[in-house]
Amino acid sequence: MTETPQNSPNQEQQLTNLVDPENLIGLLRRKEGSWVEWGNACAALQKAGYTSQNIFEETGFEPIHQNQVIVGSQVYASLVNADIKKNVLKLSKADILSRFERTGSDILYELRVLSQEQRIIASEFIVAHDLDVDDVKDVVKAIKDFAQMKTIPEGFSDSPGDIVGYQCWKQARQQSELQHRSRLIAKGLKLVDSQTARKQLEELLTDFTVVSQRPAPRLPVYRLELEEDLPRILPVIGKLPLKTEDFKAVPLVEEVEPFRMVKFSGGAGAWVAIPGWQVVIHAVDPVAIIENSDRLPTPIPGATEEVLLIIDRSQRQWNKDGYFIVDQGGKIIMQWFDEEPNVPLLGRALLILRPKKILDEELIKDLWQIEE
Repeated sequence: MTETPQNSPNQEQQLTNLVDPENLIGLLRRKEGSWVEWGNACAALQKAGYTSQNIFEETGFEPIHQNQVIVGSQVYASLVNADIKKNVLKLSKADILSRFERTGSDILYELRVLSQEQRIIASEFIVAHDLDVDDVKDVVKAIKDFAQMKTIPEGFSDSPGDIVGYQCWKQARQQSELQHRSRLIAKGLKLVDSQTARKQLEELLTDFTVVSQRPAPRLPVYRLELEEDLPRILPVIGKLPLKTEDFKAVPLVEEVEPFRMVKFSGGAGAWVAIPGWQVVIHAVDPVAIIENSDRLPTPIPGATEEVLLIIDRSQRQWNKDGYFIVDQGGKIIMQWFDEEPNVPLLGRALLILRPKKILDEELIKDLWQIEE
């Protein structure tokens, strides 16, 4: 890989000046510059209308690699632009950035789910301990989980070493297999910062009590079974007598399968009707979200299909048996918490609705075929 010249102009500004997509394609094809430039080039080409497949065919960069360098370069830029106070880091900002100038797109890609402040702390910790991508995944998960805890666990602090140490301590206590347990304790002792946290881990060397991990509750999954469960939503024009222009002004209702969600032509948003089950009737502020079955906290076995998440936005009190909607970097995700989190809960998942399996949709429209 070609090294980035010292004292080179800002890489992003260089790419901004390359208005010709052919120049960007040539840069990628010849693998010139650093991976950060490759990520900026891929992003610029996509903004210019190139698909990831087009870029792959022109340059040999596979779509999954394009995504990695694009996201990684964005995380790198956030570190470059961060206003880092001197007393926050033990390493200098230049030391951290220099580590990722030539390699590290896979590592910075993992930091995408963290806030900018968390990225700064995590990146310093990663550089200081020379962690690989597998270790980085554990660090990111530890930071995310720790940030959601309501109180800091006894004996640990909010330093990155103690955060990872707490994750190792917690997992070791749940592990009955001694070899795996010992590896977790050793990892925690290697990375932990405070003496109090170190003491917590050392106590596990003589205390072999196994604390059972609280299992995640079952997802509230339902599937529509009967034809009568498939509702139709009809526009109500009003009560007679009506004006002809009012009758004609009602927009066409467009049904969207598989849940017969409706959209009104020329309007924004959509509506879907749900059977009047008790859990739905008792909801105070229910809304529906579309998701794929393989992207749920616990993926549903079988072929991937669209499901409806029915969320009650009024239920914001934590319960160990519920799945909740929370904000993560400006986007919502559904998550289960085994302990009360310190992040605001935006609503609870009431049910996950799977579409009805229809073997022949045309058959149910022809009643004479059914009668025969």
